[in-house]
Amino acid sequence: MVAMAHQPDPVLRLLWRHGLDDDRTGPRRGRRQSLSVDDVVDAAIKVADRDSLDALTMRGLAGELGIGAMSVYTYVPGRDELLALMADQALGRRTLPPMPDDVRERLALVARTHYETCSEHPWLLDAMVLQNGIGPGASDLYEWQLSAVEGIGLTDLEMDQAVAVLAGFAGNIARSQVRMRAAERASGMSEAEWWEANAPELGRLTAGRRYPLADRVGQAAGQAYQASADPAAELEFGLARIIDGIVTYTEGRPRG
Repeated sequence: MVAMAHQPDPVLRLLWRHGLDDDRTGPRRGRRQSLSVDDVVDAAIKVADRDSLDALTMRGLAGELGIGAMSVYTYVPGRDELLALMADQALGRRTLPPMPDDVRERLALVARTHYETCSEHPWLLDAMVLQNGIGPGASDLYEWQLSAVEGIGLTDLEMDQAVAVLAGFAGNIARSQVRMRAAERASGMSEAEWWEANAPELGRLTAGRRYPLADRVGQAAGQAYQASADPAAELEFGLARIIDGIVTYTEGRPRG
């Protein structure tokens, strides 16, 4: 049985639309549009940043742009394609700093940059998936990330894996922070205020039960964080351990 050949995803031409020498990725023919694809994508990013990804609908985006609901589809075929364009445009708009000479500083910069990007655009954590396509923004970022681990003694495959570990860890910390902020907005209380209100009752409920380690460590963490967790502190601690591991792994290996 002959397997069906899959066709290239049309979103790729939209992602790489700038600089193409044809008009197949432009708006559909008809009355001249007053907006560009970039304008539509920027408006969608604004909505997602402000209201969350769940709140982003094609009809709502049309209202944000001041155009008819169906007019949005003359710029992007659908919401999935829109998400791909949003993710790549958000990544591409970030200025990537030059890499420092020190290996540890380079590795830390990769993780912190990803953390900051995901913190600024929390919806990116859900929008960045492979089948949304790979555009110039993601490609520029990946090239920059790889430059941090080039020549430190890793194979090409290990370079990809090291970048994935750094970005994945930073993304998970950013997701934890996003959830914490969402919980605070929903409850109307900060983490510290929640603990202050609930600690006495929790103490009564756990009286007589033995949690010696949890009590000791939890008390130390609570005093340090004034919350149940501190994503920024977790980022720095975990990142230092990951960098230690990568540097130790490459010691004694030929470089270049």
